[in-house]
Amino acid sequence: MDMNQYLEVFIEESREHLQNVNDQLMRFEKNTDDLGYVNEIFRSAHTLKGMSATMGFDDLAQLTHKMENVLDAVRNHQLDVHTEVLDALFESVDALEIMVQSISEGGDGQLDVKLLVQKLQRIVAEEPVAQHAASSIEYDELVQTLLSQTADQGFNAFEITVQLERTCLLKAARAYMVFDVLEQAGDVIKSAPTVQDIEQEKFESSFIVILVTNESQEKLQASIMEVSEVESVKIAAVPVKKETEMEELVSAEVAAAIQEVTVSAPSKSPVEEKRQPSNNKTIRVNIDRLDSLMNLFEELVIDRGRLEQISKELNNSELDETVERMSRISGDLQTIILNMRMVPVETVFNRFPRMVRQLSKDLGKQIELQIVGADTELDRTVIDEIGDPLVHLLRNAIDHGIEMPQARLENGKNEKGTIRLKAYHSGDHVFIDLEDDGAGINREKVLQKALDRGIIDGKTAETLTDKQVYELIFASGFSTAEQISDVSGRGVGLDVVKNTIESLGGSVTIDSNEGYGSRFSIQLPLTLSIISALLVQMSEERYALPLSSIIETAIVQPKEVMHVNGQKVIDFRGAIIPLIDLKELFTVPNSVQGDHYSVVIVKKGEKTAGLIVDSFIGQQEIVLKSLGHYLPGVFAISGATILGDGQVALIIDCNALIK
Repeated sequence: MDMNQYLEVFIEESREHLQNVNDQLMRFEKNTDDLGYVNEIFRSAHTLKGMSATMGFDDLAQLTHKMENVLDAVRNHQLDVHTEVLDALFESVDALEIMVQSISEGGDGQLDVKLLVQKLQRIVAEEPVAQHAASSIEYDELVQTLLSQTADQGFNAFEITVQLERTCLLKAARAYMVFDVLEQAGDVIKSAPTVQDIEQEKFESSFIVILVTNESQEKLQASIMEVSEVESVKIAAVPVKKETEMEELVSAEVAAAIQEVTVSAPSKSPVEEKRQPSNNKTIRVNIDRLDSLMNLFEELVIDRGRLEQISKELNNSELDETVERMSRISGDLQTIILNMRMVPVETVFNRFPRMVRQLSKDLGKQIELQIVGADTELDRTVIDEIGDPLVHLLRNAIDHGIEMPQARLENGKNEKGTIRLKAYHSGDHVFIDLEDDGAGINREKVLQKALDRGIIDGKTAETLTDKQVYELIFASGFSTAEQISDVSGRGVGLDVVKNTIESLGGSVTIDSNEGYGSRFSIQLPLTLSIISALLVQMSEERYALPLSSIIETAIVQPKEVMHVNGQKVIDFRGAIIPLIDLKELFTVPNSVQGDHYSVVIVKKGEKTAGLIVDSFIGQQEIVLKSLGHYLPGVFAISGATILGDGQVALIIDCNALIK
């Protein structure tokens, strides 16, 4: 059978199970008395083992099998939970993630896990797990009656003990194959453990079956031994009582069983009710299909704009009504498609608790990570990009922000530091705040480092506000670390954060209180595909400005424009802001200055500027298209869009214009 067709599903489900194992391990570490977490981990590990063995990834299956042994020992109270046990399990998850990643990249998923397997074996060997092998089977009256009835018809009854090999990974699958052989030979009356427990692998390596058959012992033995990974088979004849001796007992047993079922059936526990299967209302869809759907809809948006323009030009009431209705329907469709692309930020946040645990342990610090608003949704394109910036910010907070436990105690703080990661919606944006209660940012230290590296001069340093000083840490190569470590100190990280966030049309700001902590606030657009923009005219050319960057528009008289150091500025609501003439910047031909300035006030974080244009056309939803490989790195242009009349309008990157 060709397994490649299942590979994508295997990778996706493996990642889900590994994420669940990671999450449950983190929770179990905080409350080792709750074995519910262990059972949840065991289920995910067991499923992953089965999938891996089926797909032929033996290293994955072997390591997961050894994890199961440790988890089984814990949940059966045969092994005390201590740091070494948890560390070994976390290391195993890391190794499994590496193997799954290798498979997703086209590799074979192989990894040298001998040392890790030995560590897990050593942990289990220190406190052996009790063996749950089936040593006997109970012959109740009902079984005896069935056996006596079949004996009268000339059938043989056998008690069959099947021992699987200790190295067997898929015990339930092998047991199923044995049962399949037995059911072809006769009828299985009873098994120990029960069939349900065997299917769920709630047995060690052996099980007992009572079989009624016409086959001989020798033939049965040979048939069962043909099943792979069966170590031995013991078959013994079952002594059967006469049917007449059993009639009274059987009727009493059946009556009791019926009464028990009648009484107990209606009274299901809340847990059982909760675990009843429900209709699954979700399906897996390849992201490429969603991207194709989005691309087609983007073309529809362009044609919608064209129809709206034609409708205005023809001034036909019936056409106007039809176009208006189509616009409403396509608007609803747009909302649905954008919502389909929305992904909770928890898909990114989920990997951080494990990272914080490991880094805090490596640095000898005690840190608690609090996550708020993990269900906040963002476009998948944005989600794919924000992971690395958040990792840099977290590592920065752990290394530079949170102090050592002794230093925190000396400063009157709790020895355990807190990092709070919060996501929330606000208008058409999502905000992600990362706040710590650490040492904060030392203004003087940052200033001195900036002066030493030539980022600013002495004269500029005297005029900087606190926020402007804090933003210096975003400069390329900037670091206040005295020593370079594996965590930080090389001066790469925060500049990457700033560049990545701004490339997504977002911004990042810093607020800090020395001695009490810092807060990094990231602002991101909900989606990058279809955006609302203000169309402006410059000579015969049209440009688009994203509404997310615009504060307001204004008409400025020439007499209101001032000059400071050769730069045009205006007084905007009590603040002096620079003016940028876009016609000069983009060398627009045939540009003629009118009797007033049409100015678009834009923002980037705390900074503002005024962009001079010829006139305002109006607001419109546009489709953001890349300029492609032929026009890379065009200054202050983030892309282009096709307007309703078929003309192309360039989209201005306001962030690039404000420094």
